Amino acid sequence: MKLWGGRFSKATDGLVDDFNSSISFDQRLFRQDIRGSIAHATMLGEQGIIPQADAEAIVAGLKGILVDAEAGKIAWQTDAEDIHMNVETILTERIGEAGKRLHTGRSRNDQVALDMRIYARECAAEARELLGELIAALLDTAEEHLRTVMPGYTHLQKAQPITLAHHLCAYAQMLLRDRRRFAHAYDAANVMPLGSGALAATTYPLNRARVAELLDFPAITLNSLDGVSDRDYQLDYLHAASVCMMHLSRFCEELILWSSNEFRFVTMDDAYSTGSSIMPQKKNPDVAELIRGKTGRVYGDLTALLTVMKGLPLAYNKDMQEDKEAFFDGRDTLVKCLTVFTAMFKTLAFHPDVMKKGAAGGFTNATDCADYLVTKGVAFRDAHRVVGQLVARCLEKDCALDDLPIEELRAFHPAFDTDVYEAMSLRACVERRGIPGGPAPETVREAIAAMRREL
Repeated sequence: MKLWGGRFSKATDGLVDDFNSSISFDQRLFRQDIRGSIAHATMLGEQGIIPQADAEAIVAGLKGILVDAEAGKIAWQTDAEDIHMNVETILTERIGEAGKRLHTGRSRNDQVALDMRIYARECAAEARELLGELIAALLDTAEEHLRTVMPGYTHLQKAQPITLAHHLCAYAQMLLRDRRRFAHAYDAANVMPLGSGALAATTYPLNRARVAELLDFPAITLNSLDGVSDRDYQLDYLHAASVCMMHLSRFCEELILWSSNEFRFVTMDDAYSTGSSIMPQKKNPDVAELIRGKTGRVYGDLTALLTVMKGLPLAYNKDMQEDKEAFFDGRDTLVKCLTVFTAMFKTLAFHPDVMKKGAAGGFTNATDCADYLVTKGVAFRDAHRVVGQLVARCLEKDCALDDLPIEELRAFHPAFDTDVYEAMSLRACVERRGIPGGPAPETVREAIAAMRREL
């Protein structure tokens, strides 16, 4: 008979058992469930709600189950429905009557809320650690390429020269924001719900603060209805994961482009590439492509949980069992992608000469040419028009701006002088952009230092 089966006159149908059961996926919570139960039993004994000897037997029994579960010696049973019922059933089998006292003063509703909060904060801390490793790798590579000039793009058209360091630091900034989002997700999960009961707390004199202390929670939930039905902290995690995956996907898109024959800015390591079953010359960036594809999967996990929660009245509803598969999948996908992306990034071979050549084409120094005229007293709008005409002239002649002789430049505007060629050089274009946030090497070096301090 089910542990809750006292009021039922017949067993549930086998189809219902299978449909209702969550042990196939929530068994990963056994550590969190056992840890929470140890804290609960300890408190029950301290409060005199159950005999101290029973509390000690329960704690010892739970620790034994944890050891066996860690060793893979326990076969979780579908007919026990979920990890919570499995643990309690095994405990009672092992220690007898005392095991039946474990559930005093709590419901599966606040029990699962506790387990998931412990798990969610662990996942948030894990994501921050993985992001820290990736950001550190980005900053290390950026420091090696402070003067590696490359074209910056808007609309995927060459715009202005920047450095590879500046480009990599843009992604470091995105990922730092992701770390902050996961810090928020951690804080959102870091509130202890046990004691909420099924929805209306309990008449037992529980010491909720003591349970929170034992489980390293700095605060307890202050409303029992919300305590059992809140899944916002999971949504916070999945939102952070979705934004993080979006950033990884953007980076992967660029690496896919950069590794193509058209760009040749970077070469993927063989260990993180694949071949073709028919075309022997192919080297495909499958890892980057798969991360890009898995981004939609994490978006789906967030959308799934949002949809589950959108129409639920207070307090707990069985619909909420659907939170776990979405959360687990989002976490698993994010961790795999962060891990493999970091490993892939560390093996990339960048090609500074090709990048510099790319920056030299496409008139990326046109804005600096216009700015030169401004320093000579020409209004920017007039300077913009003049340089636009120069670009048209260069297109006719199939040459660059700095290929035009000074006489031809002066034919478009008398303010041009020979110092314009230095002003338009790629080195000057980058180095003169030294205001905070710019691509000048020393400015980027300072930004890297600031990011390392945050890490």
